[in-house]
Amino acid sequence: MNNQRGKFISFEGGDGVGKTTQINLACQYVEKLGHTPVVTREPGGTMLSEQIRGLVLESSAGITPVTEVLMMFAARAQHTSEVIEPNLAAGKWVLCDRFTDASYAYQGGGRGLPDELIDVLAEIATNGLEPDLTLLLDLDVKEGVRRSHLRDSPLDRFESEAIEFKNRIRAAYLKRQDHNSMRIVLVDAAQSIQEIEFEIATRIDDLHARSLG
Repeated sequence: MNNQRGKFISFEGGDGVGKTTQINLACQYVEKLGHTPVVTREPGGTMLSEQIRGLVLESSAGITPVTEVLMMFAARAQHTSEVIEPNLAAGKWVLCDRFTDASYAYQGGGRGLPDELIDVLAEIATNGLEPDLTLLLDLDVKEGVRRSHLRDSPLDRFESEAIEFKNRIRAAYLKRQDHNSMRIVLVDAAQSIQEIEFEIATRIDDLHARSLG
């Protein structure tokens, strides 16, 4: 039985930055290092949280910014309790597509809600849980939009927002990284897939080394 707590890695970024590709590659790398990876996403990750995801991302009803942030943290509370914390306690490495930093970017920067509100909700929903490492894939907003429009899947509520909304999200992410530079690593998503993969693997190596004491 593994008595050592696992590591928590989150992947953040706006439209079209390539998070899904890099999470899958990072999962393979974590396995090579001898850890058991668990890949999950937000909003989502549990049956209830996925239902909330559908409402938030696909609803045509007018969702107010406050309603939106409360729904996001309701999904996050269930996800943290049901998936993230149990797997970390079991010694597994959790790789998550977005976590609380996304709320500071989307509901804070994008919707204009105060960080102080998000601080309170984060403490309630996650008991202050933060990733051990956050990889912020950063890309010019217009290039991200171009990439997201190349996908076959329809655009969700956030992807359909105006460019000004997306610029505010990017600015909020960069501000968040500047204030949390020890945890949040800025990754240039304009690089090739292989270059990004190598940079992320290097960061995972560092985390792995620290886990060995």
